[in-house]
Amino acid sequence: MYAGRIERLISRYSPIPMCAVSMQGKVTRASSSIAEVFKYDGIVDGDIFALTGIKLPEIIEAAENGTDLFVERNERNFRIVSGFLGEGETASILLYFIDITDYQHLKDIHVCEKPCVALVNVDNFDELSASAGEEREMEVTTEIDRFVRSWATKLEAAIFRYKEHLYGMIFTHQKLEELIEDNFSILDGARKIEMDAEFPVTLSIGVGIGGETPAQLDIFAQDALDIALARGGDQAVVKNNMDLEYYGGKTQSIVKNNKGKSRIIAHALLALMDQSSRVFIMGHINPDMDCFGAALGVSRIAATQNKETYIVLDEYDDSLEEMVADARETGDYQFVSDEKATALFNDKSLVIVVDTHRPGLVACPQIVEKTSQLVVIDHHRRAEDMLPGQTLSYMEPYASSASELVTEIIQYACEKRALTKVEADMLLAGIMLDTNRFAVKTGVRTYEAASWLRRAGADPQTVRRYFQGDPENFRCRAACVANARFLDEGIAMSIYEGENVNSQIINSQVADELLTIKGVEASFVAGRDITGATVVSARSLGTINVQRIMEKFGGGGHLNTAGTKTDLSPEEILEQIEEFLKTTQ
Repeated sequence: MYAGRIERLISRYSPIPMCAVSMQGKVTRASSSIAEVFKYDGIVDGDIFALTGIKLPEIIEAAENGTDLFVERNERNFRIVSGFLGEGETASILLYFIDITDYQHLKDIHVCEKPCVALVNVDNFDELSASAGEEREMEVTTEIDRFVRSWATKLEAAIFRYKEHLYGMIFTHQKLEELIEDNFSILDGARKIEMDAEFPVTLSIGVGIGGETPAQLDIFAQDALDIALARGGDQAVVKNNMDLEYYGGKTQSIVKNNKGKSRIIAHALLALMDQSSRVFIMGHINPDMDCFGAALGVSRIAATQNKETYIVLDEYDDSLEEMVADARETGDYQFVSDEKATALFNDKSLVIVVDTHRPGLVACPQIVEKTSQLVVIDHHRRAEDMLPGQTLSYMEPYASSASELVTEIIQYACEKRALTKVEADMLLAGIMLDTNRFAVKTGVRTYEAASWLRRAGADPQTVRRYFQGDPENFRCRAACVANARFLDEGIAMSIYEGENVNSQIINSQVADELLTIKGVEASFVAGRDITGATVVSARSLGTINVQRIMEKFGGGGHLNTAGTKTDLSPEEILEQIEEFLKTTQ
């Protein structure tokens, strides 16, 4: 009774719009000024969710915690302050609607006018200039410069040129929103510039937003550009204090014909080994042929330096069983578990990680966290999370595989005859696996590495034996291909039924097989492994960036080869991927 009287008095004399809501979500009273919020006659007995779009549990939670809610009605913005009147089921929730339209307008103006710093890099400037020759070099440079400056004019941006291939820009956050809404179509425009070269012009863009000072914006932009370049270029990365957003990434990385970096890395790696007492080599969890071949190749470099060398190897699937058996038979390698590696580790140990750069994927994170000397050799595009404290990093997304990178390093780090036949075979197997037997992601340097390995003793017949599967897996693959669904825009999806220790291998093989079907541009195959987790393999012919798609679901990879692992069922993850594709196409 007493609460009802107070409720009535408040609603009658409240100077601002307010209403009282029962614990069942019905409006019991309202002030006359509530008409400023709702243009309905007689909102009493109306449902508060229907009026505001805010669910009753959210209103109760806000009243309990003293937090504010927000609603937009009649082209006005309101902040809702709430509180309880009375107790229990008979209590009411008083909602006060405070008009913050002018404040919100000023806030929007402030956000729109905040500065953004962008760094624009012409990825393949040197290659374009070289292909043009002396006569057209100036013409090529001028054409690219005109294109970038024309884009800056449309953004109403201040633009300055650091180097021939690098520009800096300052523009407003409002213009950035337009760029994001347009999905950075400037990247597509750059590829359409007519050049005599056999490859298109590509740009990498790093944008810094949300910094407290111009200097911090510049740091964000540089970090974003570094990530864009590490992921292969031809994309834009937007960075603020909290997260990163990616746009573009539709072309393969341009292969660098100059092997100077491989030579520098080889010499730096030898210097680090010389300073170390022990060398620990590891790849990612559940290693594949590329990971294993690269590890054996690095171990040979360490062996030529007479270093105590250990390869961290725990669990692996059947596809690697024969390779591991052949390697163990030689007696040349010391394979240890992660527990044994941790026990053997000392403060002068060198840790080398191959075929991954993500902390959550390394085989033995314990010694990675302890070491002060860390080397990473990887061919995957850089992910948001990467191993910290790297002493030496060789991450080249243009490369087909980690085995290709290691093969090039070996050529400068030791004599060709130092490589054993087993190591040559396994490095070649690693290259063949990640290129689907030279069908995808192969460049001139890929074939050069394979040719060098062949001369070093690699036997294609032996390597072919590593790829042989058992009849049961063949039947599983055939059934998975037969049950595939074909969607619009050239998408194929399939589910591997049941659980299999080799599900990841089977998924990837089925995904590769689906790409051979006419009209298919990208494929996604999901199935459960022996632990019950769902693994997804994604493949693309290049028109669809499967790396970005898999990153949305906690995975990663390359533009045309990627994957992820999830607790969702195969049906659920493919459904979510399908929904995501609908929103991005």
